[in-house]
Amino acid sequence: MKEKGSISIHTENIFPIIKKFLYSDHEIFLRELVSNAVDATQKLKKLTALGQYNGEPGDLTVEVSFDKDKKTITVSDKGIGMTGEEIKKYINQIAFSGAAEFLEKFKDKADTNDIIGKFGLGFYSAFMVSEKVDVISKSYTTEGDEAAHWTCDGSTEFELTSTTKKTRGTDVVLHINKDSEEFLDEFRIKGILEKYCKFLPVEIKFGTKEESVEDGTDKDGKPKYKTVKSDRIINNPSPLWTKSPSDLKDEDYLNFYKELYPFSEPPLFWIHLNVDYPFNLTGVLYFPKVKNDFELNKNKIQLYSRQVFITDEVKNVVPDFLMLLHGVLDSPDIPLNVSRSYLQSDANVKKISQHITKKVADKLQDMFKKDREAFEKKWDDINIFVKYGMISEEKFHERAKDFVLLKNTESKYFTLEEYKEKVKSNQTDKDKNTIYLYTTDSQRQDSFIQAAKNRSYDVLLMEGVLDSHFIGNLEQKLEQTQIKRVDSETIDKLIPADTKMEQVLSEDEQKNVKSIFEKAINNTNMTVTVESLAPDDFPVTITMSEWMRRMKDMAKTGGGYGFYGSMPDQYGVAINGNHALIQKILKGDTEENQTKLAKQVYDLALLSQNMLSGADLTSFIRRSVELVG
Repeated sequence: MKEKGSISIHTENIFPIIKKFLYSDHEIFLRELVSNAVDATQKLKKLTALGQYNGEPGDLTVEVSFDKDKKTITVSDKGIGMTGEEIKKYINQIAFSGAAEFLEKFKDKADTNDIIGKFGLGFYSAFMVSEKVDVISKSYTTEGDEAAHWTCDGSTEFELTSTTKKTRGTDVVLHINKDSEEFLDEFRIKGILEKYCKFLPVEIKFGTKEESVEDGTDKDGKPKYKTVKSDRIINNPSPLWTKSPSDLKDEDYLNFYKELYPFSEPPLFWIHLNVDYPFNLTGVLYFPKVKNDFELNKNKIQLYSRQVFITDEVKNVVPDFLMLLHGVLDSPDIPLNVSRSYLQSDANVKKISQHITKKVADKLQDMFKKDREAFEKKWDDINIFVKYGMISEEKFHERAKDFVLLKNTESKYFTLEEYKEKVKSNQTDKDKNTIYLYTTDSQRQDSFIQAAKNRSYDVLLMEGVLDSHFIGNLEQKLEQTQIKRVDSETIDKLIPADTKMEQVLSEDEQKNVKSIFEKAINNTNMTVTVESLAPDDFPVTITMSEWMRRMKDMAKTGGGYGFYGSMPDQYGVAINGNHALIQKILKGDTEENQTKLAKQVYDLALLSQNMLSGADLTSFIRRSVELVG
């Protein structure tokens, strides 16, 4: 047999299109060719199981090899192979797909979902890196050693001849072009195989490896070792997500996590997905213990299609608030473009995203109900996922409102309902609004926290990166509830009661105190007021209004409030008219001494909030020495 002809395609320029536009990354060629080899092997397994191949399948390992001197890369399988006619049909006629016909033929049989397909077009990715491609194939239906040899130099011309091949299956030999010699490197090929083929369902061999094994004992009875060579199998054909959760132990999930992310800390917990209706989806999602941003960026969710790696860019498939999770998803129902490089959005993708959201919510709720104490121990690590979900997705908010936790400065945890019951009797203002107090920095705001505790008020810890958004979201959802930072006003203004503490200063004295402090401060961004606070509260308290602070926080996080980010900080300076030091300032013998002491007390208030630095701090220290002396 010898035949020459032209490949049946619609344009003479198909190969430049493949090289430049169809595949975004040239290394994809190896994924496509190995996937085709696995596909052919899976078909043989299927035919054997159906009793339509009576031979001995034998070793079905797919092998990838290269020859640097000859500048070739070869992908070999022992699958169903092809006759010359089949090569002309499946390779020459690019519109046909071997897998499509195979599925049609066996559509009434069970378990045909494991056929990867895409041979026709995927095969042509070989020409991105090759100046010539040879295909030597022997079909499982062929008697003797007769085989077919197809060769093409990247033009639309091909040559098909008879040859001999002892074993069933297909060898695809790539003659690497000058521009692609980077792929003739052991570590480069190994890296590509481990990236794209790590979990293909048939063993992939690439070269050999050396390992040390026991070889008897020496004269002292100690074990001896020898070095032996064995096949290097680069993949795990039966990854954890393909197994039934009932057959797995915690140790299996932890070991698989190490396989995915060798240098990461163990995860907090995981969710095993196994859906077959209305779409197919399997996978395992892990909640990581995140230490830093590097970990977030390095470890991503990996997307597979029937165990072939597609991408780790899973936007739309996974809702935004769960993008920080780790693990794998595998679905043949996620639409890809023809090169399998990019996700395409459709109804299935939306359904999958919604299902993942539901499964995560169900898992969290189940954990909360089954073991609240264990859930609380994990809360500091997982609250970022829950809060982000509640902010961004209404359906998740409805599910999460029963298990989201609020943590106070005593490190105690409360559900939303529990916390409302805890504080409503003591933290309700004259307008019947329940006031939640919170801190974003318990160290820096400690004096305000202590003032609140002195009045038996509770203070929540809201120190996370999302908490400024979460607070606003909570306020919208909770009826007759206001949430205020503990340093946004003096404590008696934060939770105004029906009765106020009596002011010991007369109106004239209050005006005088205000005038002294305004002169001492000399800053138009500081608004001075005189208030009736407890005698043991601080003489001066510096605050920023809750509204202004939130606008500035939103501006920092890109919330569309940039105008407020450029505004100068505006503070309130509350003078405690009932404090003994204020009385002392009023009784100062000279105006200079009154101003000096007022400035000292004001600087103390600044210092308590880390707002005193540079020349102002130096002046404060010198003044302190002078006053003490």
